[in-house]
Amino acid sequence: MDCPFGRPDRHRSGLARHARALAALALMPALLAAPSHAAQTVPPPPPVTSTVPAIKPAPMPLPVLTPVQADQLRTLLAANAMAQGLRSTPPLAAAPLAGDALVRAALDQARAVHAGRLAPSDFDKNWGMIPPPYDPLPAFADAVRRDRLAAWIASLPPPYAGYDGLVKGLATYRAIAAAGGWAKLDPGPDLTLGATGPRVLALRQRLAVEDSAVVTTGDSFDAELLADVQRAQRRYGLNPQGVVSNQTLAALNVPAEDRVRQIMANLERWRWLPQELPRDRIQVNIAAALMTVFDGDTPVLSMRAVTGRPGHETPMLSSTIHSVVINPPWNVPTSIATNELWPKERKSPGYLKRNGFVVNGTSLQQAAGNQSALGRFKFDFDNPYSVYLHDTPSRAKFASFDRLASHGCVRLEKPADLANLLLRGDPVWTPDAVAAAVARGKTIRVSARPVQVYLLYWTAFASANGQMNFRGDPYGWDRTLAAKIEARSAHQITLQLEDVL
Repeated sequence: MDCPFGRPDRHRSGLARHARALAALALMPALLAAPSHAAQTVPPPPPVTSTVPAIKPAPMPLPVLTPVQADQLRTLLAANAMAQGLRSTPPLAAAPLAGDALVRAALDQARAVHAGRLAPSDFDKNWGMIPPPYDPLPAFADAVRRDRLAAWIASLPPPYAGYDGLVKGLATYRAIAAAGGWAKLDPGPDLTLGATGPRVLALRQRLAVEDSAVVTTGDSFDAELLADVQRAQRRYGLNPQGVVSNQTLAALNVPAEDRVRQIMANLERWRWLPQELPRDRIQVNIAAALMTVFDGDTPVLSMRAVTGRPGHETPMLSSTIHSVVINPPWNVPTSIATNELWPKERKSPGYLKRNGFVVNGTSLQQAAGNQSALGRFKFDFDNPYSVYLHDTPSRAKFASFDRLASHGCVRLEKPADLANLLLRGDPVWTPDAVAAAVARGKTIRVSARPVQVYLLYWTAFASANGQMNFRGDPYGWDRTLAAKIEARSAHQITLQLEDVL
């Protein structure tokens, strides 16, 4: 095995021995002059280190395709780029790639499908999910050697049912867009049970594009149409009251082409995840404001959450929850103190004291207790954004269908349930012991069983029956990401054309 610092040659080794001998001779007078009874410690000469650079292995050569393999690969790449959401529209016809240019195009697409289309410089500062580099060449070379190109292409996407559902949904919504999409519904009075007229007929026809169970004839809003509307509202994450008002109209009027780009963006985010998720994990859907604890693919605990409002976005990230803080105090971020709390104090002197805040120099801390913005539980995990999961004394927002209201941290509807789940199996921290600690009011940090946590931004996903579900894009990340995917794909095509020329 190669020495990590390179191998010194024999000539250099001889010089080193000669240098050490000269250094020893130079020290002899001092040694002879020293009294025999005095202990002397003579520092050894500095080691001579090699400056020979490490030998890098030669790059793996690109495999050579047979003519039949080249034809097959061109067909596979063209179909796969669209199927995997690397482009929203097919590229313009160009001279077919061949030879090394075709191989490099295949490797580029493999990296995009397996680990994401974006380059690291394309990532927003709040997208803390940059995947590690992926080298597809060894697997591709093996596929060429064994003549298994189709199987290699099929092995590249993330191995998750959620990703597969989006691929199928992408094909469905591409077909809808290609057929002209859907007509925009006109504004007007709310539509609900008992309404009649042409707007009801238009509503039926619009719903039927995404839901084959909807009857497309009739201008009366009957009980069946009420159920149809409620199904649509659930798919869009809206309150399923069966009343078609402004929110429902807005969701129904999103163009089919925008839904295609939304699915593309969510496919890309799946590609940022590791190829194997831990069996025990916590996932927060930031856009939907939901938290779910998984045991494998089975959800074992789910609850509503409150996530960051636009301007105070909850970042995407992965980390590990390592501790539960019972009765946590709140160390107020400087921005919140400056922009929100000190103005309240100036407007109403005594506000800080009435709400349990203590001034420590230039910083504020809110004491643990019923008034604490962190409630009774805080769940810590390392991350560069200083966010965490926590309880809250403000419960009203959990009843809302619009729950983007925090400064970036994630508030939980049932934090005690999560604490007990994370501490399950600890003989000291039983549910009764946790409840007693909460009641005593003292701040205690408890080491928890390490569990991976993922904060993710899912705005499109397929249900078990294949029906697509959509959420709003509160941060505008879907539009930004879809545009970056298109731009990066177009850039790669330009490089490929230059490769041919």
